[in-house]
Amino acid sequence: MNKIVYLLIFVVFVSSCSNKNSKLWPLSKKKNDLNLIEENKESLEQIFKEEEIVNKEFNQDLIFKISQNEKLTNLVKDVKNKKKIKFKKINNFYQYEPEISFSKNDLIFFEKKGTIFKLDDNYKVLWKKNYYTKNEKKLDPILQFTNQGKFLIIADNIAKYYMLDIETGDLVWSKSSVAPFNSQIKILKDKFFVIDFSNTLRCFSLKNGNELWNIKTENSLIRSNKKLSIVIVNNTVYFNNSIGDISAVDINKGELIWQLPTQNSLIYESSFSLETSDLITDKKKLFFSNNKNQFFSIDLSTGSFDWQAKINSNLRPSLIGNVLFTVSSEGYLFLIDKNKGNILRVTDVFDIFKNKKRQLIKPTGFVIGGDRLFLSTDNGSLLVINVASGKTVSVIKIDNKKILQPVIFNNNLFVARDNAIIKFN
Repeated sequence: MNKIVYLLIFVVFVSSCSNKNSKLWPLSKKKNDLNLIEENKESLEQIFKEEEIVNKEFNQDLIFKISQNEKLTNLVKDVKNKKKIKFKKINNFYQYEPEISFSKNDLIFFEKKGTIFKLDDNYKVLWKKNYYTKNEKKLDPILQFTNQGKFLIIADNIAKYYMLDIETGDLVWSKSSVAPFNSQIKILKDKFFVIDFSNTLRCFSLKNGNELWNIKTENSLIRSNKKLSIVIVNNTVYFNNSIGDISAVDINKGELIWQLPTQNSLIYESSFSLETSDLITDKKKLFFSNNKNQFFSIDLSTGSFDWQAKINSNLRPSLIGNVLFTVSSEGYLFLIDKNKGNILRVTDVFDIFKNKKRQLIKPTGFVIGGDRLFLSTDNGSLLVINVASGKTVSVIKIDNKKILQPVIFNNNLFVARDNAIIKFN
């Protein structure tokens, strides 16, 4: 009986190797070089069923050429060469995943009760400010930042938003909205944009914080565990909501141009929690993924699907040339052709962990610098990965709990947790 089962599995695999609708592309026979793959797409055979989830290595010998940055390549070789910037522990920190803000060479962040601080590159406190009342502090505000050079914009999870002078930390104006905010903040000219928990995109004036317009998308009892994302291209703002809809809105008029659902109505009837990655763009297409085993490319002009791949990830992807990078929830690094959605390479970056342990570990974010990819995890590990080969070079243990997506600024690597920022230089 077992022999029959194995035979059937073998037949299915062989038949899938000739599947013309496959999204996986084999290695060039001439040379394991990604540049040659681009030149010889016509001659390549697709070998994998589209419906099958990729949870194993594929084309692992493929070499991705990338220009090296010696400073970034050697960034974390000396683990001792790091600085820990401590602050008061932030409640619910990991739920909202705040990001570090930078101004020139200075670092801006916050701590418990909404206190904002600014440090120079020698870790000296330049200013420390708190503009919350006693009752507001009890609500444990979590802050999101953006800046346009002279001013810092803050929006939080208790429906407050305000502007500070970056040099002094002085309050310029402060406002309250009808719902807490749960998104990135994006600025264009004299306006800024942010999404609240009711799935409403709001446009505000930079000058005084007055609301100029808003556009509400369909709300749901399902609250996204990931902060929502905004992308601006020309005079159009693109954003997602907690139920997977992607919307395009005219910036000047506040009118909906198109809207594209990515999930069916069954999501309302289940306990499934949708976690969508940040949106990224090449100015023609929009790219993102989710924890429902979907990676999308959407045409910006029409709002239609360009392609879809089976990849399970809620991490912000990266784009280098014509190649998209992402890391799946299972710990596999994917290289994807941005034009067709064909999977070019899959490598196991969690192969350094034992099987029992890896099942308990989830990636939290990554950044590419030079020829290295830095991947953070929810068990406090920072993986250093060779981009060319996709192999894990080293693992740096930072904590025993979750660390957030790393960020590179001025050739320094920063990683945040709930009571400290770790800087590698």
